Amino acid sequence: MDKFTENTIESKTIYDGKVVHLKVDDVTLPNGKTAKREIINHPGAVAIIAITEENKIVFVEQYRKPLEKSLIELPAGKLEKGEKPELTGIRELEEETGYTTNNLSLVTSFYTSPGFADELMYIYITDEIKKIENPPAGDEDEFVEILELSLDEAKKYVEEERIHDAKTNYAILYLHALGRF
Repeated sequence: MDKFTENTIESKTIYDGKVVHLKVDDVTLPNGKTAKREIINHPGAVAIIAITEENKIVFVEQYRKPLEKSLIELPAGKLEKGEKPELTGIRELEEETGYTTNNLSLVTSFYTSPGFADELMYIYITDEIKKIENPPAGDEDEFVEILELSLDEAKKYVEEERIHDAKTNYAILYLHALGRF
């Protein structure tokens, strides 16, 4: 057993929604004291670094209510129950951008906010995308605009904080490190 393990004494569900499940756990700490932990369970998510034949990166801009502003981000979405991350990635790429691919390579996965959530984000990359003649409809409550940016343009948007989320910043840093642009 890990020397930092916190044992759950009691767990109480506060909210069970479409995207997240919020619970409050009473735990015993390694030193024997007790504490409360507010925990968000999330099914996980997938983001796609999609690169066009012109070496442009495909992004979407959308409004993020918790921030009260729009951000430019990688196309991404949550895993559906029992769905493999690769399939989620292709589905989200198609719904959000109108592109598809048959070739995804896993770049990495990481926990987005391990202090209070268990969401595991997968990032895939592809440079073999093609436009779909009749793309599937996206979520009815999701409004996005597609942008295709060079790496230098994306870096400028990072400086301006128009790109300001972890997954997209990670992708830009990854592409910069590859030195392929």
